[in-house]
Amino acid sequence: MKNLVIVESPSKSKTIEKYLGENFEVVSSKGHIRDLATRGKGGLGVDVDNNFEATYSVSREKAPTLKELKAKAKKCDFVYLATDPDREGEAISWHLADALGVDLSENNRVVFNEITKDAVVNAFKNPRTVDMDLVKSQETRRILDRIIGFKLSKLLYTKIKSKSAGRVQSVALKLIVDREKEIKAFIPEEYWTIEAKFNEENMAFNASLNKIDNKKAVVNNEEESNIITNSCTNPFIVSSVKKSVRKKDSKMPLITSTLQQEASTKLGFNPKRTMSIAQRLYEGVTHSGKTEGLITYMRTDSTRLSNVFIESAREFIKGEFGEDYLGVYKVKKDNNAQDAHEAVRPTSVENTPELMEKYLTPEQNKLYKLIYSRAVGSLMASSKSNAVAIIVSNGIYDYNANGSQLVFDGYLKLMKDFESSKDTFLPDLKEQQQINALSVLGTQHFTEPPSRFSEARLIKQMEEEGIGRPSTYASIIETICVRNYVTLDKASEGSKNKVFFTTEQGVLTCDKLDEFFNTIINVKYTANMENELDLIAEGQMNNVTFLRTFYDNFIPLLENADEKMEKKELEKLNEPCPECGADLVYRQGRFGKFISCITYPECKFTRKILKENQEVPEPSGIMCPECNSELLKRKSRYGNYFLGCSNFPKCRHIENIEGEKKPSFKKKAKKSDDTTTDVVDENNTEKVVKKKATKKTAAKKTATKKTATKKVAEKKTTAKKETTTKKTVAKKATTKKASVKEK
Repeated sequence: MKNLVIVESPSKSKTIEKYLGENFEVVSSKGHIRDLATRGKGGLGVDVDNNFEATYSVSREKAPTLKELKAKAKKCDFVYLATDPDREGEAISWHLADALGVDLSENNRVVFNEITKDAVVNAFKNPRTVDMDLVKSQETRRILDRIIGFKLSKLLYTKIKSKSAGRVQSVALKLIVDREKEIKAFIPEEYWTIEAKFNEENMAFNASLNKIDNKKAVVNNEEESNIITNSCTNPFIVSSVKKSVRKKDSKMPLITSTLQQEASTKLGFNPKRTMSIAQRLYEGVTHSGKTEGLITYMRTDSTRLSNVFIESAREFIKGEFGEDYLGVYKVKKDNNAQDAHEAVRPTSVENTPELMEKYLTPEQNKLYKLIYSRAVGSLMASSKSNAVAIIVSNGIYDYNANGSQLVFDGYLKLMKDFESSKDTFLPDLKEQQQINALSVLGTQHFTEPPSRFSEARLIKQMEEEGIGRPSTYASIIETICVRNYVTLDKASEGSKNKVFFTTEQGVLTCDKLDEFFNTIINVKYTANMENELDLIAEGQMNNVTFLRTFYDNFIPLLENADEKMEKKELEKLNEPCPECGADLVYRQGRFGKFISCITYPECKFTRKILKENQEVPEPSGIMCPECNSELLKRKSRYGNYFLGCSNFPKCRHIENIEGEKKPSFKKKAKKSDDTTTDVVDENNTEKVVKKKATKKTAAKKTATKKTATKKVAEKKTTAKKETTTKKTVAKKATTKKASVKEK
């Protein structure tokens, strides 16, 4: 009996096949095999008048995969659907069953949260049917996104040339734009801090003004600061000394959102990179003669850990660090969490980062160490510090000084690479003791505007607001960047983390959505929509009713915007197109603003916008000998001038300018099947040389061919040496004969 198992990832299929034995063939669907069609009314692939019935189609690139799966399904006795354990995976299983004619009433759906032999084998002992409530929830989300994406994106492109809008991406953009507006509207306010410096028992420490006459200290300007600093004269009185033991609890294990946040701040990985590395760790790594997944499924919003892992981790902690390091298991209660499966954790506590390091890439090891430390560390004891809080008084002014000394590291023993604990020592002072200040100084400050969102902060904000799902955060961020609505850049020189800056197009898009669609493109509405999708997944809400309610609210807003939203006119340069004489205009492209002809696509003239202080090419009055266009005087990146054809890049002719150094004009080799290189010959005329060394050809060059080439080279060298030797011998013989004749 032969069983066919279908998973999503090719690398995952190899790992699982090793666990199941010879009666199972494991193949990959390589993700989704179908998507909503783009035909029908409005190109939605959805019949809105017939209960939002969806029509699916197989893309051209997935047709061979589906054909192969059908052929294998016919030859086997039973088909198991073992796609990822989430809504998306459930939907892929349903699509596969529908396309392959698999009976949905049979127990053919297999779900496992980790790719280890025990987990996989046990999952195949307990298959279930495809959960159609989860499928309906995913399909509803997809239809919703298709309706908004197609209809709203088309409107925005027609009116203001914005490339897309979306149910979640537009709300994420709104968060960034609103923050930018807060920053621009922010008016800084002056304030001062007062600090007294002491040195007692050969130990220097500082105390900050905290209260004035038992009220919180507020110092607004230099005049008020001077009054206080002049009033505080020696001696000061130690009015209070409080000692306590301060505990710091371990953090929860990672979920998808916190994994992306922590990887961003601690490791410098962007969300997309983080999820890609985590996927590889989940699918399987070969180590110690076996292949297994090192972490559980990385798309989760639950901090729950399995009892099996908790017990094994506790035994590990006790054996590795001692019983004092055992902590209490805690789990976060979150109403928005689906709790479908566990937190992100290592599949085995024995696979320590130190043992796995040699089997992983540096990036994989860093992320694995973070996941391992947070999961095992969450079960460890709190760290303990001896804390000292001292109040030093001078009349009505109270100054605070705080000290702390770590006495038990607890979970920090494992998390030391990701969390630091710095000791701050204070002298052993007694209450009512008199001490003298070395100085009392005021420092001017200004209030700061709200911080711009980094990727980590934006993800945290979206999670707190209930916008989208953790598995979508990476793609949302990527989309708003690719659409040129925002840019990611360093906040200032020397800053490590990048933050979001809005573009002109991003602000315009957000403003228009606010003006015409503020009832549905907002945080509250979007978060509520996510809750309703969860209810559909739980079988507590009808998906058709949900879609009809949304559609009936959305279409009137769309029609109103279509009628009243002003069309953005292209900004003109007051300069004619050199090719057709029409106006030149600014356009927004993937890489920012550029200049093109207003008649595009009839005339396809384009040029870059010159940077500040960049010289404009000057007409030379000389015609190009190759295409008869005018040559322009240009400045190379090396600071030399040359004549280049105005028809560049179609014509690459260049000439030297008398008295100027010949420009070095080389084009980098194209990364394509034919490697193309531009060179300048002796007459300073640019030529194109094509090398027929394709990527495929390069890949086929085996070690044998390299050896053969080496041997040929060696033979040529030997032959050359032999020829040289023969010529030398012949020359000596000729010289000898000539000498004999002379004699």
